[in-house]
Amino acid sequence: MLFLATTISLILSLLAKLAADTFLTSRISVLGSFAGFQYAVNKGVAFSITFPGYLQNILITIALLALAWAAWHAKTLLNRIAFGMILGGALANVADRMRDGFVTDFLQVGTFPIFNVADSCITIGVVLLCGEAILQWSRKKQ
Repeated sequence: MLFLATTISLILSLLAKLAADTFLTSRISVLGSFAGFQYAVNKGVAFSITFPGYLQNILITIALLALAWAAWHAKTLLNRIAFGMILGGALANVADRMRDGFVTDFLQVGTFPIFNVADSCITIGVVLLCGEAILQWSRKKQ
């Protein structure tokens, strides 16, 4: 299940980035000014935070290796799916960055920073991991 979740997240993320790169030339409103599709580039990491020189690439590599190790050792089905989504999203952002030096973002909601499908996969995966951890913790307290 880890491989399937990683593959699906990776492919969907890359296809969405390709569509945004190809077709998104101006903002497309979905819910007025609140939400829409808006092309943006992100040279940094999460929330456009940038690090100097090669430090950013080193940090990304360390994070990917730690993530891959944790995903490989995931014990439950939900953990495998969650880690697969996180890994697929992360790999999609790395692949996009390797292509042209930045990550393509295109989903705009409110005042939140513009993001992409890969970021959504990462976020959903983290929420699933946190949800399972809370459930396990509450079961142990009973």
